[in-house]
Amino acid sequence: MKIGLFIPCYMNELYPDVCFDTLKILESLGFDVTYPLSQTCCGQPMANSGCASDVASLAHRFVEIFKEYDYIVAPSASCVAMVREHYESFFKSDDRDFHKVRDSIFEITEFLHDIVKLNTLNLSFPFRVGVHNSCHGHRMLRLASSSELQIPHFSKIKNILNLIDDINLVQLQRDDECCGFGGTFSVTEPEISAAMGNARILDHLGANAEIITGVDMSCLMHMQGLIDKNNQPIKVMHIVQILAKGFA
Repeated sequence: MKIGLFIPCYMNELYPDVCFDTLKILESLGFDVTYPLSQTCCGQPMANSGCASDVASLAHRFVEIFKEYDYIVAPSASCVAMVREHYESFFKSDDRDFHKVRDSIFEITEFLHDIVKLNTLNLSFPFRVGVHNSCHGHRMLRLASSSELQIPHFSKIKNILNLIDDINLVQLQRDDECCGFGGTFSVTEPEISAAMGNARILDHLGANAEIITGVDMSCLMHMQGLIDKNNQPIKVMHIVQILAKGFA
């Protein structure tokens, strides 16, 4: 399979290690992975700020760049959700390229769980880990069941993490609450954003977690900033930073 690696713009600049770990995992599984150098932002920040015309041009650019790949994989649930759930209004209903891209884009954990069907990992990670379920991944990509829905509990993220030897996934009091980042929300409403982030961190600390993991580096970045500010004894790791340790 030919995979197009989609790297969110802020991760490209701030978290290249997470990007390289994503590439490492995919190549170790034997996939033909290409990173299109012409890729730019998916348009999510503009969409959050109401700049629809800017999103339209970026959406068409994204589809043109990635339409040739069998799958598009990214280490960001929110950016994948942007393409899958919010691009449709910028395309004609019979646009085949758009439909192909929409149907073939996956967040990395989702790809490993649903497409690769990963069932083994040669990895030990003897730490107490709390899973932060980011809003887009949780409620748009359905990476885990939402507490407000009367459906059987499931978590694709935890299913993958449970393949790891010695890992201890802690139980949180509020399993799927927002961290308060919300993209531009954290800029326009910083006090509320910080309060929500601190609440999420305290929930993990209360469960004696040593590490907070998740599928959105934006959420983890937000919480890491608060952790550093408050000098708290916990750190964040994107899920691929954990998983990549099990791949040669």
